[in-house]
Amino acid sequence: MKLELAALIASGAALASAQQTMWGQCGGIGWTGQTNCVPGAACSTLNPYYAQCLSGGPTAPTTTASRTTTTASRTTTTSSRTTTRSTTLSTTTRSTTTSRTTTTTSRTTTPSASPTSGKFTYVGVNEAGAEFGNNAIPGTLGKDYTWPSPSSIDYFYARGLNTFRVCTMMERITPPSSGGLTGQFNSAYISGLDTIINYITNKGAYAVIDPHNYGRYNGAIITDTNAFKTWWVNIANRYKNNARVIFDTNNEYHDMDQNLVVSLNQAAIDGIRSTGATNTIFVEGNSWTGAWSWVSSGNANTMITLNDPLNKLVYEMHQYLDSDSSGTSEICVSATILKDRITAATSWCQSNNVKCILGEVGAGNNAQCQQAIRDGLTYAQNSGAWLGVLWWAAGPWWPANYFEGIEPPNGLAVNAYVPILQSFAP
Repeated sequence: MKLELAALIASGAALASAQQTMWGQCGGIGWTGQTNCVPGAACSTLNPYYAQCLSGGPTAPTTTASRTTTTASRTTTTSSRTTTRSTTLSTTTRSTTTSRTTTTTSRTTTPSASPTSGKFTYVGVNEAGAEFGNNAIPGTLGKDYTWPSPSSIDYFYARGLNTFRVCTMMERITPPSSGGLTGQFNSAYISGLDTIINYITNKGAYAVIDPHNYGRYNGAIITDTNAFKTWWVNIANRYKNNARVIFDTNNEYHDMDQNLVVSLNQAAIDGIRSTGATNTIFVEGNSWTGAWSWVSSGNANTMITLNDPLNKLVYEMHQYLDSDSSGTSEICVSATILKDRITAATSWCQSNNVKCILGEVGAGNNAQCQQAIRDGLTYAQNSGAWLGVLWWAAGPWWPANYFEGIEPPNGLAVNAYVPILQSFAP
């Protein structure tokens, strides 16, 4: 489970309601909004910084997204994945409309290195914390947000893990008060980002800069592609001389027009390349960029139209193993569920001769889940379609009982999953 919210800076809408909606934030350190949930939901504490309205109260309303769906229900174009994945802001329901009907199924360009079976290129973890908190923008380090711990980076790197996806918040990098997407960097926050990026890459590892914003900025879907391009021009100019930096256009676009998602990705690519940057770019799709819904959601037909003159795009998909692919339950559907859920996406990657990565994977700490992770990653590696895998999640602020927490030394996932990840490391 990613304890991350789906729509950043959306707390205003939540405060306007007498009761918080299903999946909405209802508590946590610093929370000043609604603490009562709609009928059918109960306020559940997920960590000290975040409590959320989850199903379990009396008579759940029929208008909300269902958390009791079966695996099959996530293969449609309506995503039911819940937003319990951060200590950040409030939430949105998950009804993703995919309007693009183009039938393009193959690229007209060839990637610089065709996928071939063998060891992964990127194996590592997501580092959460700098995207936490919503009550203060840009916020105060150590109070509203935190950066990854250097000792955590050392621990993973010493064990062969070589890639760290650093979650950030766009509103903290360029605050609304400083000009928004096209404004000036916040000096304290960008300095903190510089420090951790340099720490990672100076060790010889890869650092993925991840604006963990779900295609939103300041509470609204990003529709200004020129401003989004400018934001990426400014980021790329700052980090383009570091070859071990990877740019991730945005985390988990969802509930957005499919054409807009493609346009935002292309704007980011164009902005990055306009600076002369040759860094690898990770692109994410609509519908929470889910691997299991990549084909059915419309991503397959539209995302393939993206063009990078350097052919250094990697298609990033996320996959969890519980009943609705939300990552909110320790129970994995079966011992083969990871393989089952990425099979269609694997075929898409292969048939289009593109490079793909499992940018988020997480599961419960039990024998069936561990078997499913081993089985799925073995399949992914042998297929030649996937360049790697990143576990969700490390970070110094996860609570001790967070079942996917892999923050060393005592995160619940450390003992079970670090050795598994090591076995796939390059």
